[in-house]
Amino acid sequence: MLGRARKVRLDTERLMLRPPMHADFRPWCGLREASHDFLQPWEPTWAADHFSRKSFTNRVYWSQRSIQQGSAVPLFLIRHSDNQLIGAITLDNIRRGPAQAGTTGYWIGQSFARQGYMREAIKALVHYAFTALDLSRIEAGCLPENAPSRRLLENCGYKYEGVAQSYLQIDGRWRNHVLYANLRHDRRGRTDVG
Repeated sequence: MLGRARKVRLDTERLMLRPPMHADFRPWCGLREASHDFLQPWEPTWAADHFSRKSFTNRVYWSQRSIQQGSAVPLFLIRHSDNQLIGAITLDNIRRGPAQAGTTGYWIGQSFARQGYMREAIKALVHYAFTALDLSRIEAGCLPENAPSRRLLENCGYKYEGVAQSYLQIDGRWRNHVLYANLRHDRRGRTDVG
């Protein structure tokens, strides 16, 4: 299974999802800088070296190692029409054995938000996780007031599961998160037990 996971590339109608490369440094910095005010309320505080070449190089190497080890699948969203980087999605914290689970996280540049790109990316990554990686459960969390992210998760088959108190530090504060999960064999709400 690791052999299949080493070279990850997912294609949707409008996007290519692939691991970050060193050549993505400038486009990534430009997109993150231009979207700072849009992203900041929903993300952990950016480190002082967030935009340094060294930090980005470490990100690329972490991505390569994570894919090879089967612990995460970090992917950049590249638009087919113009080869432009528009965001990123990661299947992280992949747990094997009885859990067969992972956690999704994502961000998109402000000028590309609410155009259906992330929905395409999430659906492609969930399909990959359920088929190629044989996972059973994909989790996600977001701030309770992040209505667009909540709608996105629900539109992609995730179901609300509850609230985690002080789940992550976001924008410098410990924040509660609403938790969602997408199950490969979702039986919630069904009465045909057997």
